[in-house]
Amino acid sequence: MGRALMEAVVAADDLALTGVLEQEGNPYLGRNPGDWLGVPVDAVITSDVRAALEASQVMIDFTRPAGTLAHLAACQSLGRGIVIGTTGFSEAEKETIRVASQRIPIVFAPNMSMGVTLSLALLDLAARVLQPGFDVEITEAHHRHKVDAPSGTALRMGEVVAAARGQRLADVAVYGREGVTGERRPDTIGFATVRGGDVVGDHTVAFMGLGERIEITHKASSRANFALGALRAARFIADKTAGLYDMRDVLGLAGLLGQSRV
Repeated sequence: MGRALMEAVVAADDLALTGVLEQEGNPYLGRNPGDWLGVPVDAVITSDVRAALEASQVMIDFTRPAGTLAHLAACQSLGRGIVIGTTGFSEAEKETIRVASQRIPIVFAPNMSMGVTLSLALLDLAARVLQPGFDVEITEAHHRHKVDAPSGTALRMGEVVAAARGQRLADVAVYGREGVTGERRPDTIGFATVRGGDVVGDHTVAFMGLGERIEITHKASSRANFALGALRAARFIADKTAGLYDMRDVLGLAGLLGQSRV
């Protein structure tokens, strides 16, 4: 994802790559990313968050929750905006992000894809129209290296469907089935997770009724779509002083939808 983001930034006419972060001990520390991007870049790879942020307006973060929260603290200290694509946050960690948004602009979304954002809008509509009588099952597949399950995007899809049906996902989610489970409760939302190979990210939400089934599917074939969405989010908050936004705001869909925030 980091490579995809760097390539997208250097290909954009209106953006500049001013800092690149890696963990302490990484063999690329101190090197110029332009060495393999094929274009001159006025930045070096560093583990010093403040140094990476000094010349920047916005940080784009696709790491893990602990790293993101450390970067968030640095952004608050320096008054920089941040685009967060990291997943796997606890509710307490999400609250930390909400509080930080009172001081700096933040785009926080479990998936930066413009296609996924539109899919959420379609899910909101489908969930409102197709209740009751339709069972909802969410299936997601990712590469073998993904560390959290279900994916943040799958959970967000579940949240959207639950909210449209007047539910809380925490009350109705079923994350695994094994053995004699009994009949399916009609008010639940089921999740199935697949991990393997180099799958970038596939998500399908099935609304299953009697005699018919509607499926809304998004498939990512590369990480470029996430990177382009993240850049669009960075442009969106570049001139803002504070606030918590998601990709619906970035794409101008917020006023059309009723979903709750992340």
